[in-house]
Amino acid sequence: MSTTSTFFNNFDHNETQTLLDDLTTEAIRIHGQDCYYIPRRRESFDQLFSEDDTSYFDTAYQIPMYVLTAEGFLQNEAVITQFGLEVRPEIKLAVGRLEFDNEISTLEQALNRPREGDLVYFPLNKRTFQINFVDDKPFFYQHGKLQVYDLTCELYEYSNERFETGITEIDEIQSKLSFNAYDHGIIIGANGEIMTDHLGNIIVRETLEGNRETYDALTDNVVLEDLSDREGANTLIDWDESNPFASGRY
Repeated sequence: MSTTSTFFNNFDHNETQTLLDDLTTEAIRIHGQDCYYIPRRRESFDQLFSEDDTSYFDTAYQIPMYVLTAEGFLQNEAVITQFGLEVRPEIKLAVGRLEFDNEISTLEQALNRPREGDLVYFPLNKRTFQINFVDDKPFFYQHGKLQVYDLTCELYEYSNERFETGITEIDEIQSKLSFNAYDHGIIIGANGEIMTDHLGNIIVRETLEGNRETYDALTDNVVLEDLSDREGANTLIDWDESNPFASGRY
């Protein structure tokens, strides 16, 4: 025999659940931001190491999201790594399940939910964030159904992925940060032909050439030797083959 009231149906009433879905969707559209959900594509995913060095992004879906951290970006504790001090801002976003199903899942059946590793472009501050965690139960079954996903995102760190979404401000991530000379080459044709010199070398924009000259100078042993001979260079450690500890100075 049931001990709950038989006069109220709080968890199995489809009309009430549909109304709550519609109200949640409307609230996010009113108070949220138009963001771009960018699914990560994998070309050669390594099952052993759970990584893919050749992943790329070729689609961007515009979808409203609500910023849960309205007081500002979350700040992780500063972490000292082998590359120095790192502080990566985090942001928490909410996206409606019904909205996600209608705008994304209907177009890509494999995307039945937001995925860790995918990106979210936040136009308000023109930053891209990577989804680190998807909480699919932030509210525990209101009226017997789940209405939103909570996304915990971290500022995205570019690692030479390809961007071909067709959205200029998103694809510029690759053109600004890539180390591949082809990404900085001067395009001369509608089919994407890149200008080369008579030796077949890629002709790149002036900004990249300036960076390349600086890099080549700093990595040239002759330049380093010249720097060591200048006045005031006696503070440099003089490594010696017979004495790795700077000729006995340390």
